[in-house]
Amino acid sequence: MGPRRSKKRTPSFRKLLKTSNLKIENKLKNRQFKQQSSAKKYRKEQKKLRQSLKDASSRIPAPLERYKKRPEEEEDEEFEETLPVDMMEEDDLEQMKALARKASFLTRDLSSCAPVHGKKRKLDNVVENYEKMPRKMQKREEKEVIHLLPIKDKTGVIPQSMEKPVLEKVVEEAEEEDTNAEEVSVPEPLPVLSRQEMLSQRRQRLEERKAHIAELGSAILSEPVNNIKKVKELRSMLMEVDPFVAVTVRKLVMVSLMEVFKDIVPSYRIRPLTEAEKATKVKKETQQLREFEQGLVSQYKFYLENLEQTVKDWKQMKKKKSDAVSLKAYRGLAEVALKCLCELLTAFPHFNFHNNIIVMIVPLMNDPSRKVSDMCCEAVKKMLKQDKVGQASLGMVKVISGLVKSRNYDVKPEVLKTLLCLRIKEMEVMKDAEDVAPKKKFMTFKEKRKNLSRMQRKWKKAEEKLERELLEAEASESKEKKMKLHTETLNIVFLIYFRILKKAQKSVLLPTVLEGLAKFAHLINVEFFDDLLMVLHNLIESGVLSYRESLHCVQTAFHVLSGQGDVLNIDPLKFYTHLYKTVLKLHAGVSNDDMVIVLQCLDIMLTKRRKQVTLQRALAFIKRLTTLSLHVLPNSTIGILASDRVLMHTFPKTDILLDNESQGSGIYLPELDEPEYCNPQNTALWELQTLQRHYHPIVRKFAAHLAAGAPVEGSRALDLELSRRSAVDLFENYSVKGMTFNPPVAEPSSKKKDRFTIGEAVLNAELNKQIDAVLGAPSASTVMDFAAHVRRPDGPREMNS
Repeated sequence: MGPRRSKKRTPSFRKLLKTSNLKIENKLKNRQFKQQSSAKKYRKEQKKLRQSLKDASSRIPAPLERYKKRPEEEEDEEFEETLPVDMMEEDDLEQMKALARKASFLTRDLSSCAPVHGKKRKLDNVVENYEKMPRKMQKREEKEVIHLLPIKDKTGVIPQSMEKPVLEKVVEEAEEEDTNAEEVSVPEPLPVLSRQEMLSQRRQRLEERKAHIAELGSAILSEPVNNIKKVKELRSMLMEVDPFVAVTVRKLVMVSLMEVFKDIVPSYRIRPLTEAEKATKVKKETQQLREFEQGLVSQYKFYLENLEQTVKDWKQMKKKKSDAVSLKAYRGLAEVALKCLCELLTAFPHFNFHNNIIVMIVPLMNDPSRKVSDMCCEAVKKMLKQDKVGQASLGMVKVISGLVKSRNYDVKPEVLKTLLCLRIKEMEVMKDAEDVAPKKKFMTFKEKRKNLSRMQRKWKKAEEKLERELLEAEASESKEKKMKLHTETLNIVFLIYFRILKKAQKSVLLPTVLEGLAKFAHLINVEFFDDLLMVLHNLIESGVLSYRESLHCVQTAFHVLSGQGDVLNIDPLKFYTHLYKTVLKLHAGVSNDDMVIVLQCLDIMLTKRRKQVTLQRALAFIKRLTTLSLHVLPNSTIGILASDRVLMHTFPKTDILLDNESQGSGIYLPELDEPEYCNPQNTALWELQTLQRHYHPIVRKFAAHLAAGAPVEGSRALDLELSRRSAVDLFENYSVKGMTFNPPVAEPSSKKKDRFTIGEAVLNAELNKQIDAVLGAPSASTVMDFAAHVRRPDGPREMNS
């Protein structure tokens, strides 16, 4: 019978082609791993065999009594000596002596009853038997025994132990204790420092730390690439343990590291190197730059972690093991750390870990501490105003949306007010600028044929084609990137606003939401216009809104209609009626700032929608606004009169308000809240006559200008400085928030006389004599009796005529 044939066939070439390269590589790796493991196992077995042979050859059998006793057996020495040898039989004694000559008998575990040359599988429980053996306690202190780990050999487990060595140093220390017992028993008291000495000592230590911080910072800034390791040394000072200067030094190191990073961080994002890039050989300068970048990212990450941990310790009031910093100092350290985080948020919107900083800052915008909340909100506003690309703004809006949703809309209004600083309108501005900018002109075919040769025309054609492609590629990439980022950002912002309008209409966030909708309403999709206008109208009619919130609703509605909604055929008469009805309720004191919203609404409702506004509506608004100007602050009066001037120029037929004659039937009804039916053409602007005697000179100038019909030229025309400025600008310029007037109001002239001429005050001569007598006589002897001249009830008055 021939040899048995293997069933495994050699794979064919076609099958090998089907096998992937990855599978072949895995097979080769597995084969190499098996070969290595088998070789390693063989070497291990050979090493064990050589070691066992060496141990067996080194052991020379000796008489039993010459072997050193084990520590466990030393205690039973007395018991062994008391055993009578004559009790043993002669055969047993000879067998014991024969076994003593063998090395295996000595190395064998006597407590085990297993045979000496048994198989390995029978000796598997040797370790368990050794563990079950009781340990004997040492009774003599001079011979302390240390039990070591046992050694397992072919013969079994060999216990190991050694006597505890008595160090000479312990003896020397004991002698020194005996000789210097007084010094050890009574320690020297610490020197008691006065307050001035402690302050001077603290000042000295602080100066040393400051000098060291300055030295490290100067070295890093002079050569950042070579001295990147000193950033780690400077960062290690954040763990200052000296309680005298720990708080101050940590604050100084935080601020110093922030300034250092602001100077050495590059203007691009550093990405980690791939395995292929690490394996390739590069120049020395490139390798040095790579090490600098990786070290910079690593130290920047650790620095941010330290700042975050400082803020967390303050929030949790977590006591550290070291008492270098007290719990009272946590707040100061956290505020400095937070200030550094805010600076890094605005300084490095492009660098690594910027999203991590956003995640740390956004929850603190809703902090109960007003100082912390304002600091974070101001930093976020600054970052959103400076962001030109939109990547950082998108990340910020995402985190804010998550915060509002997780807190169930229970956040401060300042958190949502930061969204008003988004630069979303920048795309329209840039687009207009690109349309106005002159475009690159290329030569026509006739110009090329006239001025260039055939070869030059060929090169010129290829060059123009390349330039055109480059311009298109560059413009399309930047536009598409910004448009995509802005679109995604706006979607999240409107998602926040619409959620609050739908689910939290009684929230304190509603005014901020309405203000945000008023700013970004022109960018809302046309599909949402009908629903949004209905929601705004219902909010106004509900009566739960404040005056400012209702004005924001009106402003939002007209922003919606002025943008894409301009193509819709919608007449928002109810919003005109609401503004006309509530404008007289404007407070002249605390809420005078609401006038800005009123002026913006007038501009967008009447001026920009002039074609949809009737003459009756314009006349009614001019009359009511002029009435309002009588009881508001001077800057509000100037803004209202400026709006009247614009309306009189926009609607020239409104000059009938300057005439006393009435037109049409009916009389003016000032208490009616419908601007279309109050008959405003039958009244006059008599308020202008009163305003011409106002104490503010600009108000008098505007009133005289409007009373003359708002002429563009002539003596009654306004200055260029006043005529070219909008109503909102004039309102803010002449504000009286600082309790000062612009320009200063002159003091009224006094009508009192400087001196008085004394004449005949009383016509009665007798009374004058009495007055002179009283004035000339001494005060002590003068008695004034007016009772004699008083008419009595039962008789006539005794007084000469």
